[in-house]
Order: sequence, then C-alpha cells, then structure tokens
Amino acid sequence: MSGREGVGGVGDAGAGAALLRHHRVQEVLRFLVTGGAAYLVDVAVFNLLLLVLDVPSLWSKVVSSVVAIAVAFLGSRYYTWRDRRSEHPGREYAMFLLLSVIAALLQVACLWFSRHVLDLTSPLADNISSNVVGMAIATVFRFLTFRSLVFPDRS
Repeated sequence: MSGREGVGGVGDAGAGAALLRHHRVQEVLRFLVTGGAAYLVDVAVFNLLLLVLDVPSLWSKVVSSVVAIAVAFLGSRYYTWRDRRSEHPGREYAMFLLLSVIAALLQVACLWFSRHVLDLTSPLADNISSNVVGMAIATVFRFLTFRSLVFPDRS
C-alpha cells in the first residue's frame, strides 16, 4: 500500500485540498451566476429609467440598485450560499442589505466622480463608470463580505 492510499496519508490531504478547491470554484461560479442575473437587472432598469423614462442618472442608479439587491439576495440565499444559510433570515437580510447598500454606493460614487470630476456626462460614460468600473469594485467587495459576514461557513 502506498502513502497515497493510506488513511490519513499524504493522498488524503491532497484529495482534501482538491475537494476544497473544487468547492471554492463552484462557489465562485454560483456567485457569478447570481451576480450576473442581478447585474442584468441592474443595467436593464438603469437604462430603462435613464433612456426611456428620462430619470436623472444618479436616481436611475439608485432605483436600479435597489431592484438588483433584491434579485441578488434571493439568488445568494437560495442558490449561491444555500448550504450556508442560517436559521435567522432576518439577520442575513439585514447584513446583506447593509453591505449591498455600501456596494451600491461604491457604484454611485464612481458615477458621481465620472460626471462631476471628470465631466463625462453621456449615457455611455454613465454606463461605463457605474456598470463597468463601479460594478467591478463592488463585485469584489460583495463576494468578500457576503461570504464572510452574511453567509459564513457554518461547518
């Protein structure tokens, strides 16, 4: 019998590490699916308000963010981190909402900076600043905080 086959041997540690990597990859992929759905809702609502209903860009972003946060919570609780749900969904929702608002403010701050500091005021500039740059920053923030503070490992 080789060391790889023995109970508690090196092979077991390697298999455990591979399983952990696989689990993390699956978790990131589920996060991206949920985030992708929320992102599509965010961009669609933002552009509907901005381009069709002529709502000012900052208000369009605020409203689209609120709608996207609701989509993201449902996806996170019932899909992305379904195995990390607690028995206290009210606490989860409150933390998720707080962290989502902070993430949305990061996006709004990028939009504000683009419009008021860089003086880029076209719909294309609004979309790039809030839905590309702001979303990239907010996505990293969301993954790290949701994973550790809202849906921590309960094992």
